[in-house]
Amino acid sequence: MASNSCNKSFCSNYMLLKPEECSVLDLAKLLLSGKKLGQKDFIDCPNEEMTKEPLSRRWVIFLSILVQKILLATAKPLAGLGNAIEYWLNLQNVNGGFFRLLFKSLICKAVSPDKESAAYLSFIGNLDKRVDLDFSKNVGGRRRYDEGISMMAAKAAYENKAYVETTVNHHWKMDLVGSFDFWNDYQEKATTQAFVLQDKSVDPELIIVAFRGTEFFNSDDWISDFNLSWYDIPGMGKVHAGFMKALGLQKSLGWPKNIVQTDTNNINQPPPAYYFLRKLLKQLLEKNEKARFLVTGHSLGGALAILFPAILAFHEESWLLKRLGGIYTFGQPRVGDESFIEYMNGQLTKHEVPYYRVVYSNDMVPRLPFDNSTFLFKHFGTCIYYNSLYREKILVEEPDKNGSFLLMFIPKMLNAAWELIRSCILPCVHGRKYQEGGLLLCMRVIGLLFPGMPAHCPQDYVNSTRLGSSDHSTEDVAKYQKIGIVPA
Repeated sequence: MASNSCNKSFCSNYMLLKPEECSVLDLAKLLLSGKKLGQKDFIDCPNEEMTKEPLSRRWVIFLSILVQKILLATAKPLAGLGNAIEYWLNLQNVNGGFFRLLFKSLICKAVSPDKESAAYLSFIGNLDKRVDLDFSKNVGGRRRYDEGISMMAAKAAYENKAYVETTVNHHWKMDLVGSFDFWNDYQEKATTQAFVLQDKSVDPELIIVAFRGTEFFNSDDWISDFNLSWYDIPGMGKVHAGFMKALGLQKSLGWPKNIVQTDTNNINQPPPAYYFLRKLLKQLLEKNEKARFLVTGHSLGGALAILFPAILAFHEESWLLKRLGGIYTFGQPRVGDESFIEYMNGQLTKHEVPYYRVVYSNDMVPRLPFDNSTFLFKHFGTCIYYNSLYREKILVEEPDKNGSFLLMFIPKMLNAAWELIRSCILPCVHGRKYQEGGLLLCMRVIGLLFPGMPAHCPQDYVNSTRLGSSDHSTEDVAKYQKIGIVPA
């Protein structure tokens, strides 16, 4: 099992959770014991910095470790379940649907899907199978174009390399620079993915870096999400440790400005995301002095997209930051505390980098970890919020910033019911490109009991970027009212 120990000389304070070293008895003692956190074997933090924590904070740490232990214990069966579900979904896809699959099976002509082919979709990809870019309903200039193409890139980042290559080169008529697997030094395997493209069709000076988000059945991704460990980096603030590890934090070195591959390194080991992408971007941007780049991602990918420029600033990479044309994240969780926000606001202002954080309706992920006295994390940047009619609002913070589940359960359940009804209406209003498949409809039904879960799916974010301009919102409301539907 991967070790959680590391060189922490690059930070002044930290709290690192080690679920693999925590027993069930330790978990119980965590809630009942009055010891300082630093005196517990499964929590690594400076004793002098950690006082006795209140029950509310110990409860949060308890839940974080418990979820991580469950994910560690179920990693293989979870991955097996995910592979089986994805295979079944793709088996139906390549045979023309469930009933055609049955017929072909009866006559022994069923086709098996190829996992390495461009047609093989992830679970996320099966929720929304749209491939082509569509700006026919999109008005609003540069920001709207960048937002739309960034979301499609963030969605494509979930898929295999053949899919990404086919989508970028053939469907989008752009150039794929590369699709990459990156090393996580703490998980000791390649668990971070991203791809880089150059837009040669509309904006020849545009380069996009898209980070993959949380894979539905990948325990490593979920552990990165639920791990509430943090590092307090001098001058920057407290930052979510799980996300930094996924980006390329080095176990033995922390965040050195440069890393050198030695003879003892495994030559077949993929590079860390941050260092490889920084070098690649320098090479691409040096070829064209007018070129700019965007970083984007959905969910976990959104967290990596905002941390990438944060580490560029930490390493004083001003030349790269001045070429950064924008940061677009979709359904992004919080990544740092108030000091981190002040640091990033200063850096983004200094280098004139726009940062847009897109949030759809009741999506629960942007509301985590909570922004309260127990948690340390906060949001920043321009929040582009879309409600369930895809009407856009520019806000500082999304409504119901902490996702008050109990207080807002009935309104959220009613909104989830409207989203299920809307699934049947959208194709009538906007065409077949907005028709939702059976898998997403099942997610909508689950959303009646767990509001906010289907709202995190890429489908609504893609719809928001295509239908969400203020000029079209009024027309959309009128269309819905004409057919007798007025959402609550």
